[in-house]
Amino acid sequence: MLDRLMGSYLVEQGLLTKQQLLEAYKAQDSSRAKLGVIAVAEKLMSIAQAEQVNMMQASMDMRFGDIAIDRGYLNEAQVSRLLELQGNTYLAFLQSIVDKGFLTMQQLEEAENGYQSLHGFTESDMSALKTGDVSQAVPVFVDTDDPLYKGMFTMGIKSMYRLVDNHLYIGKAYTAKVMKEEVFGYQKFHGDKSAVVAISGKYDDVRKMAIAYTKEEFIETKEDALDAVCELINCINGLYATEQSQSDIRLELEPPNFSVNFAQASSEEMIVLPVYICGGEIKYMIAVSKDFALC
Repeated sequence: MLDRLMGSYLVEQGLLTKQQLLEAYKAQDSSRAKLGVIAVAEKLMSIAQAEQVNMMQASMDMRFGDIAIDRGYLNEAQVSRLLELQGNTYLAFLQSIVDKGFLTMQQLEEAENGYQSLHGFTESDMSALKTGDVSQAVPVFVDTDDPLYKGMFTMGIKSMYRLVDNHLYIGKAYTAKVMKEEVFGYQKFHGDKSAVVAISGKYDDVRKMAIAYTKEEFIETKEDALDAVCELINCINGLYATEQSQSDIRLELEPPNFSVNFAQASSEEMIVLPVYICGGEIKYMIAVSKDFALC
C-alpha cells in the first residue's frame, strides 16, 4: 500500500512524472529490492555505508550481507531479517526507482520524511505501512478506539485487496453526518451488534470496481454495477459475521440494497474511508447509529 501512497506523493511533489511512476511500478513487479536499499529504509545502515559496501562488491567476490557484517555495519540476525524483507512491495518500489535512475536513495529518504511529516505519521505508523500488511495499515488511517469500526474497516479493506485490486490504497478516515453521492450500495446488519456498511461514489469509479470484482466487462447499467457492489458488501459482511461468531457474537445480515441516482445518506455519525481502487476513488462508509437513513 505504501508504494502507491508514496508514488502519488512523489508525482504531487514533482519528483516523478506520471510516466516515470508507471515505469517504476512495471519494473517493481519483476524486481527484488537489494539489501542496501532495504538496510537504509529500515535505518540499519546509513546511505554512505550502503554505497561503500556496494562499491566493495564490485571488487570482491562476497555478498552484500557478508561484507556488511565484516565491516561491522550489520550483525547476522539483521542480515537474516533483511533477506526476509526482500519480497516487500514497498522496498521493491524504491529499488525500481533507483534502478531506473529517476531518484537517488538520498532523494527517496528525504521524500519519505516529507511524506511522514505532511501526514503527521509516527515512526510506528511508517513501520506499519512498510510491512505491506493491510491489518497493520488500516488502523493508521482510521483514528478510533472503537473495535467495531476497526474490525469492520480492516475486514473490508483486506477483502477488497484480495478480491478486487491488490494495488489499492486508502486515505485518512473522517466523520460525517451527511453524505451525498451519485450511487450507493449498502447493507444493514443487527443482532449483538448493529451497523450499516456502504460503498458509494461516482458511477464511473464504482463501475470500474464492479468490473474488477466480477471479472465481467459487460457491466453497462448502473443497476448491474450496484448489484455487483452489493454482492461484494454482502461477502465482506458475511466474513465479518463468521469471524464474530467465533467469539459467540451473533449478527444477522439484511438483504443489501442500492440507489442508482444521486442520494443523500444521513446518520448521527458515519466514518468514511476514501479508497483509491481500480484507478478511481470510492467511499467505504460504516455507521453504527440506528438512525441511518438514505433518501
